Amino acid sequence: MRLFEPFEFRLYLLPSPVSAPIVGIDLGTTNSLVAVAGWPRASDAPHIIPDAAGRPLLPSIVRFESGRVVVGAEAHSADPAHEGRVVASVKRLMGRSLADARPDLPFLPFSVVAGEGDTARVKLPDGRTVTPQEVSAHILAALRVQASGALGVPVERAVITVPAYFDDAQRQATRDAARLAGLEAVRLVAEPTAAALAYGLGTRPRTPQNVVVYDLGGGTFDVSVLRITPGEGGAGRLGADAFEVLATHGDTRLGGDDFDYALVTLIVERVLAQAPGTPPPDAALMGRLKTLAQRAKVALSDAQSVPIDAGAAFAAALAPLTLTRAELEAAIAPLVDRTIASCRRALRDAERQMAGEPVDAVILVGGATRTPLVRRRVGEFFGLAPYTAIDPDQAVALGAAVQAAVLAGGGADATGVLLLDVVPLSLGIETANGAFAKIIMRNAPIPAAGHEMFSTQVDAQTAIKLHVLQGEREMAADCRSLGEFHLRGIPPMPAGIPQLRVDFTVDANGLLTVSAHERRSGKRLTVQVVPHHGLSRDEVDRIERESFTHARADMARHRVADLLANSRLDLTWIGRQLASAGDLLPAPQRGAIEQAVAALRAFVDTAGAGAPVDADAFHAAKEALDRVSIPLHEASIRRSLQAP
Repeated sequence: MRLFEPFEFRLYLLPSPVSAPIVGIDLGTTNSLVAVAGWPRASDAPHIIPDAAGRPLLPSIVRFESGRVVVGAEAHSADPAHEGRVVASVKRLMGRSLADARPDLPFLPFSVVAGEGDTARVKLPDGRTVTPQEVSAHILAALRVQASGALGVPVERAVITVPAYFDDAQRQATRDAARLAGLEAVRLVAEPTAAALAYGLGTRPRTPQNVVVYDLGGGTFDVSVLRITPGEGGAGRLGADAFEVLATHGDTRLGGDDFDYALVTLIVERVLAQAPGTPPPDAALMGRLKTLAQRAKVALSDAQSVPIDAGAAFAAALAPLTLTRAELEAAIAPLVDRTIASCRRALRDAERQMAGEPVDAVILVGGATRTPLVRRRVGEFFGLAPYTAIDPDQAVALGAAVQAAVLAGGGADATGVLLLDVVPLSLGIETANGAFAKIIMRNAPIPAAGHEMFSTQVDAQTAIKLHVLQGEREMAADCRSLGEFHLRGIPPMPAGIPQLRVDFTVDANGLLTVSAHERRSGKRLTVQVVPHHGLSRDEVDRIERESFTHARADMARHRVADLLANSRLDLTWIGRQLASAGDLLPAPQRGAIEQAVAALRAFVDTAGAGAPVDADAFHAAKEALDRVSIPLHEASIRRSLQAP
C-alpha cells in the first residue's frame, strides 16, 4: 500500500537587521539582472541594482580572451579575432547532454563538444573547453561584483531563479555555477513564481486570485497557474500572502532565441533564392545573422516592415531585403502555438483546485512577450488583456529580491510572503517486473515528501537496486532514468520478509533526495539524485503525450507486473507449506490447492515470458488460490505449534 507523508509548509521569519543582504538574481538566457529588497532599511522596496553605467540589464554574454574574461555588453564583438570566443545563450546548455543540445548547435556561434558523461561543453579556438556552469559563473560573478559595489557590502548570498521546468540536473548546474561565482544559492525559485511575487507586491489583492504567469524568455518557456491568497486577516497562512502554484507546464528549449532562429532561417532562404551559389553559413556568419535577426525582431514590434542588410552579414554584394511583421508572425506562429498548448495543459491540470473559478489575471514575463503576436494570442486564449505594468525583463529579478528579503528577515512587506511551488513531473522507482511506482506525484506542492514500503522477490537477496525514475507512464522503460543506487549488506532472508522503506523528499529548491531503510537489518542509504543531463523538449513532450495515449494499456501492464510479483511469492510460500504440512489435509482439499497452484502458475509462466495475459483472469486465479489455501495455512500453523 502506497503511503504519502503530509506536506508541511512553514514561514521562517529571521531577525532583522542582518549583517549582509541576500540579493535576487535572474540568470537569464539573453540578459541577467540582480535586485535587492529591504536593504539597507527594512522598508526599502525591491529595486534593480544597475551597473556603474546605470544599465539594469547585463547581457548574458561571455568572451574568453587569452588571460582575461569579458562579461556583458562589452563581450559582444564583431572582431574576427574573437570568433568562437564569444559565448551567449549558454543557459540552453545547462545540465544537458550533447545529444540534448544538438538541435541548437547550427545556430550557436561557438563550438560545442561532448565532455565527461556526454555533457555539452564549449570548445574555444585555443583548444580549451569550458562547461556551461563556468560560463554562467562568470555572469553571476559580474552581478555579485556589481551588487557589492552598489550596496557597499560584500554580497555572498543570493536567491537565483530557474525555469519551472528545469529538472534536477539543470537546477544542480545552476547551484554549481553560483558556487563557482563565490555565491551561496540559498534558494532556487521558479521564474513564474518569482514574477507572481512581483505582481502581488504591486497589487496586494484583497481576495484570493487565480493568476497565470506566461513566461517567455530568451531560451525557455514556462506557464504557471497560481493562487494568491492575501494574509492580514484574510485566508493567508500565518498572516502571510500565500503564493500557491496550482499547476505548471513548459518547455526548456523554447524562447526568444527560437524566434531569432526562425528569422535566421527565413533570411538565409531569401538570400539563397537571390544568390543560389551562396555557401551555407558557418558558425561566425550564424552569429552575425542572429544579431541581425534580433534587431529586426525588436524593430518589428513597433514597425510593419524593416530593411535587412544581409549583404553585410554575408560579406557579399546582395540586394537589400525587406522583412515584414506578417512574415515574422508566419515564421514564429508554430512556436507561439506550442506555448498556447502548454497554457491549455496547465489550466487543465489546475481545474480541480480552481473548482470552476475564472482566471483573474495573466502576467507576461520575459522579453519575448513584447512580440505583438504573443500578446495578441495570449489575450485571445485567456479572454483577458495581459497585465504589463511590470517591466517583463525585470519582474523575475524583483520577485527573487522579495523572496531573498523573506529569507534575510528584512522588510515588513517582504516577510508577509509564503511560496508554495510544485513538482513538475512525477518521481518514483522501478519495482518488480519493470513497473514504475510513483512516490511523489506531478504538481505536488514543494517541499514535498512521500514514502512507500517494498520487499524482495528472491530468497537470500543481500542487495537491493533502487532505480530512480521521472515520468508519467506506468512502466519504468517508458520513463526517464535519474540514477541507480544499491543498498548492500542486507542479511539473507526469505523473499518477501525484508521491509524496505523508500523515502523521497523534494526540497524548496526542487532538488530530490532518496533514502532507503531496511528495517529488519537497519541498513540505510541516502543519496541526492543528480542526473547527468536535463530533459529535452522532445522528452518532455513524449513523457506527457504518451502518458495519456497509453494510459489504459499502461495500467493493465502495471497491474500484471504487480500480480506477477505477488503471485510468485504466493507460489513459493504455498509450495513450502504443501511440502511441510500438506499431509495434514484431506485429499480433496490438497487436490484443490494443487489445481489452483497449477492454474496460477500458468499465468505466471505466460506473463513472465512477456506474453500478454488477461489481468482480470490472472487476478481471479490468484484470488482462487488465496481462498482454497486457507486450510493449508491453518494446518501449517498447527504443525508449527506442535513442533517440540
